[in-house]
Amino acid sequence: MALRISELAKAGGVGVETVRFYQRKGLLAAPTGEAPAGRHYGSDDVRRLRFIRSAQEAGFTLREIEELLALDRSNDRPRARAMAQARIADLDAKISTLTEARNKLAKLAGECAGSKTGPCPIIASFE
Repeated sequence: MALRISELAKAGGVGVETVRFYQRKGLLAAPTGEAPAGRHYGSDDVRRLRFIRSAQEAGFTLREIEELLALDRSNDRPRARAMAQARIADLDAKISTLTEARNKLAKLAGECAGSKTGPCPIIASFE
C-alpha cells in the first residue's frame, strides 16, 4: 500500500492539515521516499492515524495518546488500564454534570411553558 498524504487523510477520516499537525507533534511519522513523486504512507500509518483519532474521540489528550503509543510498544497493560480508568472517571464526571444541567434546563423549560406572566424562568436563571 502506497498512499499520498491526501489518501492517508481520507482513510483516517481527517484532513491533510490534521495529518501534518500529528507529524509536527511526533505522533505520526513523516512519509518514506523522496519528494515529490516518491513520498508515500503505508498501512501502518493508516492504523496509527485511526488509533490517534479514536483515542481523541475517547477524550485522551495528545500527550496521553503519545504515552499510549509508547505503552503499546512496551506492552505495559497495567499503565494502559490505569489511563483508561482515569478517562472513564473523567467521562463519568462530565456525564453527571451534563445530566444535571439537562435536568435543570428541562425543569426551567417546563416552568416557562406553564406560565405566561412574569420573567421567563429560563432567562431569569442565567442572570
